[in-house]
Amino acid sequence: MRKYQFVLILIAVTLIKISPLQGQNQYSSDITPAAERIWIYLPFIGDKPFAVVANHTSMVEDTHLVDTLVGMNYNLKKIFSPEHGFRGKADAGTYLYNSTDTVTGLPVISLYGDNRKPKHRHLEDVDIVLFDLQDVGARFYTYFSTLTYVMEACAETNTRLVVLDRPNPNGFYVDGPMLEPGHESFVGMHPIPVVHGMTAAEYAQMVNDEGWINGDCDLIWVLAENYTHDKYYKLPVKPSPNLPDMASVYLYPSLCFFEGTTVSVGRGTEHPFSIYGHPRLDYGDYTFVPQPNEGSRHPKLQGEECRGEKLVDYGRSFQEKPHQLNLEWLIKAYHSLKGEGEFFNSYFDKLAGSSRLRQQIKKGMTAEQIRETWEEDLKEFRQLRKKYLLYPDFE
Repeated sequence: MRKYQFVLILIAVTLIKISPLQGQNQYSSDITPAAERIWIYLPFIGDKPFAVVANHTSMVEDTHLVDTLVGMNYNLKKIFSPEHGFRGKADAGTYLYNSTDTVTGLPVISLYGDNRKPKHRHLEDVDIVLFDLQDVGARFYTYFSTLTYVMEACAETNTRLVVLDRPNPNGFYVDGPMLEPGHESFVGMHPIPVVHGMTAAEYAQMVNDEGWINGDCDLIWVLAENYTHDKYYKLPVKPSPNLPDMASVYLYPSLCFFEGTTVSVGRGTEHPFSIYGHPRLDYGDYTFVPQPNEGSRHPKLQGEECRGEKLVDYGRSFQEKPHQLNLEWLIKAYHSLKGEGEFFNSYFDKLAGSSRLRQQIKKGMTAEQIRETWEEDLKEFRQLRKKYLLYPDFE
């Protein structure tokens, strides 16, 4: 570990206040994301040319990180943007082109178009890259995949990477099936469970030290102040177009599996990732009709009336629910629709990280039986995870 990392950890640990998990919808108000602790990371920048990996969540209080740094006359050269784009409005999976930021005039290099990984020429004119994206703590959420590729590019070009850490809103538990070798993709690059319980800085350490990239990234991090894994953190900005509120953020790790099936998860409605349904589902008292909207121009089952369940209240009360994935909805939907044609599509195994979950559901295994098959892998991962935690844990 480099001396700079020791310094930043010492500063952050002295400021952390440990508090237990709180009651329903009791969000901690004393947490400060690293981007707002600007006095810590500006000395690393100095007058050096640098780039940022940023999007609409990269805020310093009420001002965007990019606007803040440009306004202070630092030598910012370019912006790298992830899935959903720099302003966070693009549909999931939409191919994004390089562009120019209309506010600052800076070039925006898309990492969700021709490149998932910065090319060496993109880093030739910078000495440092700042990474500041708000993740939601699920393996298939792609911001940590972007982080991995940026780390590898920085390692290959001897470019320093500074991770400005943000709390993980699902960082208070670990759960789900592990990704198995041979199933790596942009929605799952490494052998971790669906809910990993790590922040960007913690995860970056793991990626670096476990040898999951080519080379050794010159990695520095700045911690979020007063964050611990036993606190609930309310996101101040929606992380992507179809996660509009905390109910959807909490439900996302469970409901995203439906993206690999014929079932709608509410894209194209006012409750994405808080409802699910299908025109031929034989249960549920909630109906909805997906229609094109911002962030979902071509929603699944567009224009068709879907029957299913509204889970908004479950998501809103998630803090008092068991902190684990809920497979009951997926299993119920499968048994209702399995006679209507192929329920799963080719995307499902990428989301699950292997073919095991699909096979287990087809065999008729219960949620409890499936969960038992995860336990040994989760036990091993929890031990690995402990090596890289930078904040007090929930256990």
